[in-house]
Amino acid sequence: MKAITVRKYGSPYKVFQLSEVEKPAPEDHQVLIKVRAAAVNPADYQLSRGDIRIATGFFKPNISWLGYDVAGEVEAVGKNVNRFKPGDEVYGICTRSPNTGSQASWLYDFGCFAEYTLSHEDALALKPSNLTFEQAAAVPCTGLVALQGLWAGGIQAGQTVLISSATGGIGTFAVQIAKALGVEVTGVCNTKNMELVRSIGADRVIDYTREKYTRQGQRYDIVFDSIGDHKLSEIKRILNPGGKVVIVSARKGNANKYIKIITRVMAASILPYVTKDASKPSGSDLQVISGFIADGKVSPVIEKTFTGLSNVPQAIQYVYSGHAWGKVVVII
Repeated sequence: MKAITVRKYGSPYKVFQLSEVEKPAPEDHQVLIKVRAAAVNPADYQLSRGDIRIATGFFKPNISWLGYDVAGEVEAVGKNVNRFKPGDEVYGICTRSPNTGSQASWLYDFGCFAEYTLSHEDALALKPSNLTFEQAAAVPCTGLVALQGLWAGGIQAGQTVLISSATGGIGTFAVQIAKALGVEVTGVCNTKNMELVRSIGADRVIDYTREKYTRQGQRYDIVFDSIGDHKLSEIKRILNPGGKVVIVSARKGNANKYIKIITRVMAASILPYVTKDASKPSGSDLQVISGFIADGKVSPVIEKTFTGLSNVPQAIQYVYSGHAWGKVVVII
């Protein structure tokens, strides 16, 4: 079968190879999937550039595959799989085991930029019937981070929530899921995307090019912070009593981005008003999102699609360029 592989660090155009590799076979709890579509995530270019060498190898990648988000058809199942059968249409995360109890389950075990891939049955769910494969592939990683992050913040109906990057892959899901959970949502974006944020359900939109959300006088029960452009002390001033800041990431291009992320993660273990993203692959949580999708409350926002494995480097480079909003998907 054909698959995108990587053997060294560098630009996607230089280090990604379209290779002929052996078709994998599922082990006990694994599902073999014929890939129909796969989504791009920031971790794909972070791996190729060597940004996360502490996890992927200092001198060269200790893994050779890419891609988390998959949608496709079950080709075969391991002997202990009881949730799926050949022919089922599924979507989810490519991982060896989502049950590690830590975010290590997000590290690459298998890649979905391939004609076939494997995953553990507990990281998959049946594809919602009202989504195409392309749409379904856009959901898993960012949808789970949004849902589980909001849960980590203690979200309850009737609360007020601010989403700091409402047009990103995570943010577009966070806005819709928060609304589905019955809260009042404020989304932050730039001028050109204000109508998009309103269209996915935000009750209020702040243009960050004109005003800082920390100076609006509005208070929130949860600030879902996937940018990291504001000091935690600033955000604390706009929290209601008992409110939470949910730390997800930091904006690409920030100086000392990874030092900032580490510092914020450490703050989450010290400061009572801060909690960090503790998401992990979960087929059961995907089923929750599927319910929202079936009810018409959540729909993936896809900005651009590419067709064919040969265009994976272009798709990943596009996401790295910082121009993307919503999700970028490759049709296999």
